[in-house]
Amino acid sequence: MGAGGPDETGARDRNPAPTDPSAPSPASSSLPPPAAEIAAGYGFTGPAMELGALLWDGQCLPDAPIRIPLSMLNRHGLVAGATGTGKTKTLQLIAEQLSANGVPVFLADVKGDVSGIASPGKPGDKVAERSAQVGQDWEAAGFPCEFYGLGGIGPGIPLRATVTSFGPVLLSKVLQLNQTQEQSLGLIFHYADSKGLELYDLKDLKAVVGFLVSDAGKPELKGIGGLSSATAGVILRSITAFEQQGAESFFGEPEFDTSELLRSAPDGRGLVSVLELPAVQDKPQLFSTFLMWLLADLFQKLPEVGDVDRPKLVFFFDEAHLLFSGASKAFLESITQTVRLIRSKGVGIFFVTQTPKDVPGDVLAQLGNRVQHALRAFTPDDAKALKATVRTFPNSPYDLEELLTGLGTGEAVITVLSENGAPTPVAATRLRAPQSLMAPMDAAALDAAVKSSVLYGRYAEPVDRESAFEKLSAAEQAREAASVQAALDTPPAPSGKGAGRPRKQDASLAEQVVGSGIFRSLARSVGTQLGREISRSIFGTRRR
Repeated sequence: MGAGGPDETGARDRNPAPTDPSAPSPASSSLPPPAAEIAAGYGFTGPAMELGALLWDGQCLPDAPIRIPLSMLNRHGLVAGATGTGKTKTLQLIAEQLSANGVPVFLADVKGDVSGIASPGKPGDKVAERSAQVGQDWEAAGFPCEFYGLGGIGPGIPLRATVTSFGPVLLSKVLQLNQTQEQSLGLIFHYADSKGLELYDLKDLKAVVGFLVSDAGKPELKGIGGLSSATAGVILRSITAFEQQGAESFFGEPEFDTSELLRSAPDGRGLVSVLELPAVQDKPQLFSTFLMWLLADLFQKLPEVGDVDRPKLVFFFDEAHLLFSGASKAFLESITQTVRLIRSKGVGIFFVTQTPKDVPGDVLAQLGNRVQHALRAFTPDDAKALKATVRTFPNSPYDLEELLTGLGTGEAVITVLSENGAPTPVAATRLRAPQSLMAPMDAAALDAAVKSSVLYGRYAEPVDRESAFEKLSAAEQAREAASVQAALDTPPAPSGKGAGRPRKQDASLAEQVVGSGIFRSLARSVGTQLGREISRSIFGTRRR
């Protein structure tokens, strides 16, 4: 029986015999021997995505396609290269083919130039030239997209997370806390969880921190370590500075359901979720950590599926160096664990950055698919990074140091995992041209796409439910009211001279109470709470 052919029952062999790499195919028989050997390493039998054509000895060889098996895209990958070498277009090319194969994609659009994936590309001389060089049958096409924005800043459906689900480790990374402060923040979260104090937004967190260092709250943590006023002050100042950057809109409700990222379009193509980040690109710690939250949340929700024919989702993590810069040990351990284990849940992650050294070794070891664009060697540090990058590749017939500094835009050195999990030969590749628009989508069209989405009505308007802030405010009001009542109930001190003037004494006591700071604070609190409830009733924004 031939490999993969039907047996006597008419069923196909589920485990076809592997092809002999040394046996020349009609296409590879005309290639130079080293090129033919490389091309044979990319002759996969199952579904695969076309990346481009082999470059050998200065020539582009369209008969030697460079591909990546669809089943290996949950083994994670790295797209690296200097600025301006074509990393973004590589993301676009891979995302298009994933979508066409029914795989949902998540893209972080840091510079604002990936939104064009929703619109058909424009034919032109450059596209025609590239297509002819790599043997691509190019046809303009747009792909189904959803557009998101962090907290509603900039275009896109607002993405929000509650402070509770974000967690102390990720939040400590955003707030740039040290290890001791991170541990204290973990203690604060633990207390809030144990007492039913919901941490939906940043004002909830500030209320809990403030309470735990107040006279009423200090005894609460005595049994589990306590919280120093100095540490609480650092945390509160960090939160306040974070709010002043506009971050308060990122935390709250309605919280985004990450399962929305796993949807497909009605025609069966995978939905491309594009997170528009240009409006917050000056807050790199925030958006990089928020992306990590998305992954962590998916990890918690998705079931184990093991090896699959195609991934459930492929996640592109742009500007990945921002995620790891200044990260605590706990944060790095969390990332490493997520990357290592999320593969078995059918999710692939591609980190996108300038050099492999931007990614910690434990994470880099999990990235089996590599697309390395050109590197520069203008400085001693550049030269050191170049040598380090070369050492991360398998042995190859190329002089990689020379090759990596001489690649043109839209060219890359590639090695991926074959269908049996072994690394493919290193291949210099001229990449295909994306079929969608290689420019930002028109602003009016983008706005229309956002507002026509079925998700817009679900996530556009923020919701402010009763949570820690309101509960602690109510408790404080009750304590103040009890203090006032105690003062009113205190009998006047006996005095011979004043025995005949009880009314004056009573009036004097009332004046003292009304004039006290406690009474004024209570009046303000009651007035504010009453005003908030009245205004919410009028404008339809009452808590659910």
